[in-house]
Parts: sequence; structure tokens; C-alpha cells
Amino acid sequence: MSDLVRNVTANWGEAGVRWLGELPELTAAIAREWGLELGEPFPLTFHWVAPAGEGRVLKLGVPGSPHLAAEAATLTFWGGEGAIRLLRHDPGRGALLLERATPGTTLRSLVAGRDERATAVLIDVMRRLHRPAPGDLPVEHLADRVADFTAHLARYPGDDPVPRDLVEQARELYVALCASADDHVLLHGDLHHENVLRAEREPWLAIDPHGVAGDPGAEIGPVLWNPLTGPEPTLALLDRRLEQLADGLGMPLDRAVAWGFAQAVLSEVWDQDHGPVPTGRALQVALALRPRLS
Repeated sequence: MSDLVRNVTANWGEAGVRWLGELPELTAAIAREWGLELGEPFPLTFHWVAPAGEGRVLKLGVPGSPHLAAEAATLTFWGGEGAIRLLRHDPGRGALLLERATPGTTLRSLVAGRDERATAVLIDVMRRLHRPAPGDLPVEHLADRVADFTAHLARYPGDDPVPRDLVEQARELYVALCASADDHVLLHGDLHHENVLRAEREPWLAIDPHGVAGDPGAEIGPVLWNPLTGPEPTLALLDRRLEQLADGLGMPLDRAVAWGFAQAVLSEVWDQDHGPVPTGRALQVALALRPRLS
């Protein structure tokens, strides 16, 4: 079973199964109507994504997906500043026509031996993207995610798959961080080395935003545990990344540590609630940061 089939059926059930069955006809119809020349799909996980002629990418997902709606709203709000542009959107068919970043090399290419440079790029992208979020923008708010901790604790009464006291501590800290936020901006929501691509229009452009409103510090989390797999010494880079991120975003180091910890536990909670799966680097980061919480 492919990753796309596994993830779509797990997350959308019968609606996902129907969508997968209709996908060949859907891609052909949209390509014909929008005048697209589709290439071979990219590696697929939750959405169908393929080149669609020069400078364009077609992304398809299950219609009604909150992720697609938030991505479209987020890209529209950013208007191409620091991120790829949304060129066309058909919410009824779950279709997004996106600007293609060329040459499209991921920021991960800078991690080995030049991690400080890669982190500086991420900070620059964050600064460009983090603008005050309009109240009517259809995106999730960070505070809404407290419910995900609560649901996990109800589902898993013990210490498996994630230690219960760790989840409880992260939930309490998450609530406090949201309540004490001075700024509420539009966040990417999953900004890391493989969601920032080298481009011609700007040196680096963000792709695949989740779109969430809240404290800029929440953007730090994914930077700390990515890349998820491979030889990069993620934990060995943790202290240096945190200090650079805190300085670059103008926040106290202890707040950066707190956001990193809370977001890392939440990431592990999400993974387990869609799994269960083997625990990963996010949990390792959370455990490494826990002793540093003030």
C-alpha cells in the first residue's frame, strides 16, 4: 500500500477511498479545463502533487479538507511574499494550482556543515511571513490545539505510547504560552528545512503551509526536530539552533525552549493519534529540552 493510499484512507475514511477512486478522472478533467501539461507526480503522502507545465504545480486533495482550505487562505494572504503564490483554487474539487519554485532544492541541502546558515534562512522566512493575522482568516488558532492534548490523554490513560506526565506538562505549558503571547501572527505551521525551497523569484520560498494564527514562538518547534530522518545530528544541533532562533526572533531563550518542548510533544501526540507509530525525533527533542524548562 502506498503512503498516499494509507494516509488518505486513515484520515478521511470512505470519503478518502472515493476520492482515490476518482483521482485519475479528476486529474484528467482539471488538466483539460485549466490547460495543464501534467508531469510525473512528486513523492506523495497526503495529497496528489505533480508538475503542471512551466512554473506551475497542481495539488489535489480530498474536497473539504481543512488543510487545503487553510493553505489556500494562507497563501492568498501572503501574496507571494516569502512563499509560493496560489495561482488558482477550486475548493469544490480540492484543487490548488501553485507557483513552482525553481530549481526547488530544499533548504536541507545547507544543514550538513552549514546549519547556522540554514537556520538564518528559516529566521528570515519567518520574519517575512509573520504578519498580524486578520480575525476573519479561516485558519486554526494555536489555542484550539489544546484540545488535541486533552483528547490524547483521554484516549491513552497510561504512559504508552507517550509518558502521561510529559503530555500533561506540555498541555499546561501550551496553555500558558498562548495566554501570554504579545503578538498574534499568521504562522506557516510546519516550517522546516524541507518546506523551504530555493527559487529564482526570491532566494528561498516556503511551501505547504498549514496556516495557524498565534504566537511567533510556536514556529520554532519543527526547526528543532527536522530533518526527521537521515544523518543530520539533530540533537547535537539543538542548543545552537535554539539560541540562534531566540536571538533572531527577539524572544527570551527560556520562551523559545518552552515552545520547542510544547510543540515537540504535540507533534508526537499527533503522530501517535494517527498511528500508533514508533516514537520519533520530536519526542527525543522534548525529552532533551525538558530539563531546561524554567
